[in-house]
Amino acid sequence: MFETLSDKLGSVFAKITSRGVLNEKDIDEAMREIRVALLEADVSLPVVKSFIAAVKEQALGEKVVRSIQPGQMVVKIVHDELVKVLGADNSELNLHTTPPAVILMVGLQGSGKTTTSAKIAKLLKEKQKKKVLLVSLDIYRPAAQEQLAQLAGRIGVTSLPIIKEEKPAQTTRRALDVARKGGYDVIILDSAGRLHIDETLMDELIEVKKIAAPIETLLLADAMMGQDACTVAKEFNEKVGITGIVLTRIDGSSRAGAALSMKMVSGVPIKFLGTGEKLEEIEVFHPDRLAGRILGQGDVVSLVEKAIEKVDHEEAEKMAQKMLKGKFDLEDMLAQLRQMQKLGSLGSLIGMMPGLSKFKDQIEQAGGDGLVKKQEAIILSMTKAERRNPDIIKASRKKRIAAGSGVEVHEVNKLLKSYEQMSTMMKRMGKMGGMGALASRFMQKSPLGGMNNLLGGMGKRFPF
Repeated sequence: MFETLSDKLGSVFAKITSRGVLNEKDIDEAMREIRVALLEADVSLPVVKSFIAAVKEQALGEKVVRSIQPGQMVVKIVHDELVKVLGADNSELNLHTTPPAVILMVGLQGSGKTTTSAKIAKLLKEKQKKKVLLVSLDIYRPAAQEQLAQLAGRIGVTSLPIIKEEKPAQTTRRALDVARKGGYDVIILDSAGRLHIDETLMDELIEVKKIAAPIETLLLADAMMGQDACTVAKEFNEKVGITGIVLTRIDGSSRAGAALSMKMVSGVPIKFLGTGEKLEEIEVFHPDRLAGRILGQGDVVSLVEKAIEKVDHEEAEKMAQKMLKGKFDLEDMLAQLRQMQKLGSLGSLIGMMPGLSKFKDQIEQAGGDGLVKKQEAIILSMTKAERRNPDIIKASRKKRIAAGSGVEVHEVNKLLKSYEQMSTMMKRMGKMGGMGALASRFMQKSPLGGMNNLLGGMGKRFPF
């Protein structure tokens, strides 16, 4: 997301940070380029005007002009203003009420309400240990209620049994009764959508809202809609009243400027970002972290949180012990590949690493996630003896492995070369005081560390 905007802002900042002194002309030129970049990213004009005015006022101040690194000061000002535009206030989901807390999901048809309802239910169940009841109020879209029931089954939460011909208001009353008697913490009401905003849709939502008294009314807005998403948010807020926004399909739009306009235009905070189609691909919205990603500064906090959540700590500990003894075989390399895949796509990981977002396109052009899967297929085509003792893999074995994994022999050779580089590194680790000592030296040389070795042998090397 925001690739185009990030690239353009990056080129603007590269110009101003390379200069020792900035004058008013330099700042004016930078502001013009930032203005164009924001407009091209679908940020609404009023937001752009307000943003540029705020940045320019501070950038022309004496604190910037007389500072040792004026370019860096301008970058910081842009970052801080981005955070304000995105919503610096706390935007966490509010569940502080007598159970069951009701969350009403609203939005146009196709915005992703049903899938996002399941995503939020999964998040609440796994991270906050909440007992969640999923309820479909969509009696118009074919199989919408069945779809929510299937998703509920996949994530292990309860969905309200379907009664055909029941009106949304009746279903809402039944859901409240079932939730109170069943001791549920949260009810998520997945309302019906339309292709456009109409009176019937709004009247139905107003009736449901009166009955359910939701503590949160979340609008689902598709980032691909651009500025239209802001109009939809404004209308829903005026007619129904919303407490937050979930911006979906963020991964599908390189422009996604709606995120920069939504808070200011609608007056309500963004609460979640839908980052993909999988049920775990949803993020709690953090304005400061998103601002960092937009400006190419990465998001190390989110990356660490994801690693803590996804990485098998027992497996990692076992591998650490083997590394300290200087042992590392292809089964360990396979385990590393699988751990890395748990963290998400390579593109998303690169975007979280400070200063490396500019290499994202290079990685994707060279095969991206396909490279990791290809490496995994090659290792899986080996016997256990070959994985544990790669020295026995000679010409005839390489041909068999290549045929079994659907690759060429030279690709097997590249993987083995990558393995040798990693194995050498692990042996050094044991001799040089363990993982911490080597990691600090290695990271000084290469901010991406071992990932370059994992990827490098399978195609184009990256200048990390």
